[in-house]
Amino acid sequence: MAGSLPGTGDGMMLFLCGDVMTGRGIDQILGHPGDSRLWERYVHDARDYVRLAEAVNGPIPRPVGPAWPWGEALRVLARTNPDARIINLETSITQSSSVASGKAVHYRMHPANTGCLAVARPDACVLANNHVLDFGPAGLADTLDALSEAGIPASGAGRDRSQARQPVIIPLPGGCRVVVFAGGHQSSGIPPGWAAQPHGAGVNLLPDLSARTADDIGERVAQVKRPGDVAIFSIHWGSNWGYQVPDDHIDFAHRLVDRGVDIVHGHSSHHPRPVEIYRGRLILYGTGDFINDYEGISGHEEYRDDLRLMYFPTVRPETGELARLIMVPLQTRRMQLTRSSTQDISYLCELLDRISRPFGARVARAGDHALRLVR
Repeated sequence: MAGSLPGTGDGMMLFLCGDVMTGRGIDQILGHPGDSRLWERYVHDARDYVRLAEAVNGPIPRPVGPAWPWGEALRVLARTNPDARIINLETSITQSSSVASGKAVHYRMHPANTGCLAVARPDACVLANNHVLDFGPAGLADTLDALSEAGIPASGAGRDRSQARQPVIIPLPGGCRVVVFAGGHQSSGIPPGWAAQPHGAGVNLLPDLSARTADDIGERVAQVKRPGDVAIFSIHWGSNWGYQVPDDHIDFAHRLVDRGVDIVHGHSSHHPRPVEIYRGRLILYGTGDFINDYEGISGHEEYRDDLRLMYFPTVRPETGELARLIMVPLQTRRMQLTRSSTQDISYLCELLDRISRPFGARVARAGDHALRLVR
């Protein structure tokens, strides 16, 4: 396997990250900025988020190229060359102004800016979240069309329930595959009315986190998964802030593993949450933000949401068990991912080690610029 991260090489290496939000302020600095109107309580123009970021970290050139938001992340991906790349896209891709009612914040990116996603070459784009329908079913249809035209497979939302529940299947050399299922839970703020229907567009909204729901997912995994496949369930769940993982989330993640899922890829929180190895399988309870326009927004500085993580699990396809997990810390500055300082890497190492310890996992440094899971 390709890769230059410490200790990789004996299995299928994947790249996972948290929320990729390329709308609003980021859309405004790209080559084709869309309508900057917002319907928020305090901010009414997306360009204000650019100004907030510039006030903190300095001027941002405009327009920037499609690679700008990814910054250092693209260099890390080029060095590691993971076998599959999975992201959670937390914005709609549309020019629609049909704002979803009852929501305080709406994200959209102009379809002509979809190249800023394609440049990272994602193999699967998860859409089961609380922003993909910010501009209604028409905005979702535009999003699906834009991703399709860019050659980016999507899972977790669709034009009907059947499409929303379909996994992305990523074939790899040698006959192995990565199978990516996606779903969302109301605890992340997904409105109940966004659930996909038999003949209506929406997200794959889980009814609850019960054993019955886990059974249903397990049945769908069993229908698709073949020997040598690695099955991922990517789930948007939980609150924005805090390191505590609810008991029902822990129980549900364990049930998914019991029913054939090899990696539980959680996201929604604005910062990383604990890591667990359960029955040899990886559970990421929250992978945090990855790309967004949140610089300069105050109120939760203690969580250091300017720090981001790239997750590189290596999985043994013959068993689905985790061989190792390497994490690369980055920092967002001027709406671009940059290399983290030594002090910030140490901070994230100590934080992840502390919050993951109750789950039986430890985190340590792996060279100068990475972290590793200790088992």
